[in-house]
Amino acid sequence: MTDKLELVCPAGTPASLKAAVDSGADVVYLGFRDETNARNFPGLNFNRDELREGLAYAHERNAHVYVAINTFPEAGNPEPWRKAVDDAAKIGVDAVILADIGLADYAAQTHPDLRRHLSVQASASNPEAIKFYTEAFGVKRVVLPRVLTLPEIAALNKEIDVETEVFVFGGLCVMAEGRCALSSYATGESPNMSGVCSPASHVRYEDEGDRMVSRLGEFTINAFEPDEKAGYPTLCKGRFVTEDQAKYLFEEPISLNAADMLPELMEAGVTALKIEGRQRGRAYIGQVVAAFRKAVDAAAEGQKVTVDLTAVTEGQQKTSGAYEKTWR
Repeated sequence: MTDKLELVCPAGTPASLKAAVDSGADVVYLGFRDETNARNFPGLNFNRDELREGLAYAHERNAHVYVAINTFPEAGNPEPWRKAVDDAAKIGVDAVILADIGLADYAAQTHPDLRRHLSVQASASNPEAIKFYTEAFGVKRVVLPRVLTLPEIAALNKEIDVETEVFVFGGLCVMAEGRCALSSYATGESPNMSGVCSPASHVRYEDEGDRMVSRLGEFTINAFEPDEKAGYPTLCKGRFVTEDQAKYLFEEPISLNAADMLPELMEAGVTALKIEGRQRGRAYIGQVVAAFRKAVDAAAEGQKVTVDLTAVTEGQQKTSGAYEKTWR
């Protein structure tokens, strides 16, 4: 039997953490309820007591907890981010997921025994960048950006001596993570600083009679005919008129689902699979995690299980994202 891929699952609330663990997550990743994590939405995330309780619940069931401290500290005000690292270490989490170089250095110097992972927000996608983080800060795992093909991931893993984690399901960010300024331009709130991409407070849907229009801030992102489902207005997944045609310029608003590619990801040397969705409810988390638990277990035995999660995917469609891109 082949070593199983580690299944890393999201939790935006204590209820979602329990749903993920009960459905078979190997790891749950989460964030504190502040600007130190990239899902800083109202009603989401964990205070320190909730993290202690969630960690105990996971450990009692042989699951681990990683804390994402993956936004970039405000210039001249590193203390909230350093406190997040200090508190995560004190509580005893299994790893922290970091993006900022200065914070990675702080964690390495202050808490050398705390396992450090490199966030996808750092956008490290070549051997030189990854070796820098591993040698300078003792990073044990790198979460790879969603811009690499399978052959590129396989070639990369042959050149580095560190674990790699890739996204396998959920919302698909089409930018090189950590480099996107579109939401910041439209709303004044940055994904990489404030922890919010296309915040709901700036979203509007307006009925214009024969169509539904979605807007982000002052920008029209999409217009939907009566028979179309109205997606969430994220700039990089907007539909815009070019050459007199309305089209999706970057990526359609559909979800990544690489469940059919687990054998290839194993062959490419990947260590862990990441499910996106900390902003989703516990029912969604339970359904998705349970489906991937079966698929990962089957893949480890050389078998295959069909994962049909169309009903809970964005746009009720799926894409393999960059893994099988042929346009480069």
